[in-house]
Amino acid sequence: MTTKLKKGDLVKVIAGKDKGKEGKILSINKKDGTALVEGVNMITKHTKPSAANQNGGIIHQEGAVDLSNLMFVYKGKATRIGYAMKDDKKVRVAKSTGDVID
Repeated sequence: MTTKLKKGDLVKVIAGKDKGKEGKILSINKKDGTALVEGVNMITKHTKPSAANQNGGIIHQEGAVDLSNLMFVYKGKATRIGYAMKDDKKVRVAKSTGDVID
């Protein structure tokens, strides 16, 4: 699955239990079409003691969110993303304003 979102983008959740929350994308799984978003879809994971985690216990971490439930945030507003050519280079553009994102 192709996506116009990238790691580090600020996104807003538009559907699901965390609707309305915003956060940065920590990672994207293109194969599954999901992303981990900072502070969104928090899950509890029970871990056994290991070399990395001596005590084990309950860990709170982000769960995967489907990319279709995320929308890019530009200047405080959720917007769609398009592409345009600028100086022989393909750049991402905010559809609402037409401004170049990166």
